[in-house]
Amino acid sequence: MPVLPGAEPYRHEGGEVGVLLCHGFTGSPQSLRPWAEYLAERGLTVSLPLLPGHGTRWQDMQLTGWQDWYAEVDRELRALTERCSEVFVFGLSMGGALALRLAAKHGDKVKGLVLVNPGNKVHGAAAHALPVARHFVRTTKGVANDIAKEGSVEIGYDRVPLHAAHSLRKFFQLVDTELPQVTQPMVLLHSPQDHVVPPADSARVLGRVSSTDVTEILLEQSYHVATLDHDADRIFEESYAFLGRLAPSVGKEGTSTGG
Repeated sequence: MPVLPGAEPYRHEGGEVGVLLCHGFTGSPQSLRPWAEYLAERGLTVSLPLLPGHGTRWQDMQLTGWQDWYAEVDRELRALTERCSEVFVFGLSMGGALALRLAAKHGDKVKGLVLVNPGNKVHGAAAHALPVARHFVRTTKGVANDIAKEGSVEIGYDRVPLHAAHSLRKFFQLVDTELPQVTQPMVLLHSPQDHVVPPADSARVLGRVSSTDVTEILLEQSYHVATLDHDADRIFEESYAFLGRLAPSVGKEGTSTGG
């Protein structure tokens, strides 16, 4: 299946500091593309992969699970660590959970994390029905496009395949057990008004990781897809300042301003 226009993966060859960006469940690289381009323009090496089953049609996602999504970002991280001296991982929603697992598994190969509205649990009574319901019902209503900013649109599926949702639930449970293994510096930005991932998920992440260098930032003007919302510039600027604090070479090498 052809990739939806705008949902393509994005890569930029920059300097010695690399950033891997992980998009969310049923979303695509489009939700993080402005962030990736912001970092690329400042001389960083950037990788924003398209997760398997995403960016085409929901039927393709029905055939994938968390192992496929995680394998993609794991492969990208390994490629970045060969190319760069320091690598950071940023993630939105499920991408935040993917980033946390990479940090837990790869240790000091991940220098730091920036998480935006990270998912930690599939909530509601329906979550408990998923193991059985997925065999009788193929999809439920989509979760894409939770954005406060007028005219800002996320490219994502309007249906959620229940097989994939079941896999997501199992993945969140797995990552939750691995959170104490996360020790890296972290910036966690979350929206009090999020109609997809409740603030409890961010609180859970902050309460269970072993990181001691942690910054929590509230995104008061945005909904779930904050990277395309009113607080997008703040996310970009805070993440870049975080990079500069932990990787002093950031901002001093190969900075380009071209688009």
